[in-house]
Amino acid sequence: MRVIAVLQVLALVTLANGAPVVAKNILGNRLWWPLDFGVALPDGQRLFGHSKTIRGVVLGVLISFAAAPLVGLDSKLGALVGALAMGGDLLSSFVKRRLNRPPSSRAIGLDQIPESLLPLLGCIDRLNLTVLDVLAGVLIFLVGELLASRLLFKMNLRDRPY
Repeated sequence: MRVIAVLQVLALVTLANGAPVVAKNILGNRLWWPLDFGVALPDGQRLFGHSKTIRGVVLGVLISFAAAPLVGLDSKLGALVGALAMGGDLLSSFVKRRLNRPPSSRAIGLDQIPESLLPLLGCIDRLNLTVLDVLAGVLIFLVGELLASRLLFKMNLRDRPY
């Protein structure tokens, strides 16, 4: 197993996912525009929900781009990881809206799998990852995110403990 490569990708995924939360805490509603521009689908639910913003997606990609060399990866690969992590997060939100789940509601698995799976799949060829590497990475991210969320809530960095 390519443990180091998996951990490098997961570090960038974590940074990409954390960037919107940190931006919200620092900037509040400044530079806040919903990614879906308030568009609702025929089911009456927003496309992604009010918590998914242009600011969050852009910062998620930029932080991954900038941090990639710090974890030993190319910046372009970092941007790809950030974009795929943000895409996975948006996919989760889209599915949760279709399931009529409230924004920011907890959905174990759905909240973690797409945002870790897509970046790891995007790195298979570039980092010579195997299917086992990808599966292990998703499991590591799922468990790590569940544990970290509680800690971040206790540190008042998250609004909810999940």
